[in-house]
Amino acid sequence: MNGDAYGLWSLVLLNSVLFIAFAFSFARPQTTRDWRSFGAYSAFIVALFTEMYGFPLTIYLLSGWLSSRFPGIDWLSHDAGHLLEMSFGWESNPHFGPFHILSTAFIIGGFWLLAKAWPVLYAAQREHRLAITGPYAHVRHPQYIGFVLIMFGFLLQWPTLITLAMFPALLIVYARLARREEADSLAAFGDAYRDYMRRTPAFVPRLGRQTLPTSPDGSPPRQSNGERND
Repeated sequence: MNGDAYGLWSLVLLNSVLFIAFAFSFARPQTTRDWRSFGAYSAFIVALFTEMYGFPLTIYLLSGWLSSRFPGIDWLSHDAGHLLEMSFGWESNPHFGPFHILSTAFIIGGFWLLAKAWPVLYAAQREHRLAITGPYAHVRHPQYIGFVLIMFGFLLQWPTLITLAMFPALLIVYARLARREEADSLAAFGDAYRDYMRRTPAFVPRLGRQTLPTSPDGSPPRQSNGERND
């Protein structure tokens, strides 16, 4: 194994801690359900950086096929870990390749969404009202979407067999957590949350301006969103 490319466990630790802590600063998990979603994201990040800097399991398992299909590439070099760039014949620095640039856009977008969603939800909790502004005016679960965007971005940048297997499983986990939150919110807030569900999609925003329910004084309904309730 190329000692300069892998076996860099200090970088595995550093990058894992950095991206987990960065997400934590936006997501602020509080309930058991929050910690489950954050833990799933954290496991994905650790698996990713373990292969990126520690041990290239995917490269080893696919080395025979990769060498025969794409001769002339040093698959134990760090740049070769950008499998999509290498597979499509990108000859320049893979960090400036189309898939890497696109991945960066998804990752930044995911963190931006987390950063925008948390203050809205936090303010709604403190004021005991429904969170329906900001990202919550367009989708009911922007924080889950943020995590998915980040993970998808990393898949484009550095796909591995483990993270490719984890990604659909994590989508199922987030979908189930969202359904449980919806059931809890309906039980707690009844028609107010049912009206919010009718007007606002769960994950994919609708085109056009959303019309939000209001209380008689024009302010949002004074209930708290169920996304933080256990």
